[in-house]
Amino acid sequence: MFRTGCHLSVSKGFYNMGLEALSIGADTMQFFTRNPRGSKAKAIDEKDVEKFISFCKENNIGSLLAHAPYTLNPCSANPEKRGSLLLKRCRTI
Repeated sequence: MFRTGCHLSVSKGFYNMGLEALSIGADTMQFFTRNPRGSKAKAIDEKDVEKFISFCKENNIGSLLAHAPYTLNPCSANPEKRGSLLLKRCRTI
């Protein structure tokens, strides 16, 4: 099945991101796990995520993609910059 979507902001929560996707006719989306330019990640509200998951199931929204921040550098000699922070964040999600 072909799906259409775009980058959407998670700054107002996952559920609001789902509402925005539906309002533009998207059935998939990509979001940054935190500010793409390197600020700290916002704490995840588990109730918001549960509401978002239910909303996505009810509205046939799927194939979500999490976009890594631009500040990751997989070639860095520093393990922190290589992506260990991203892996930690993904485990949280």
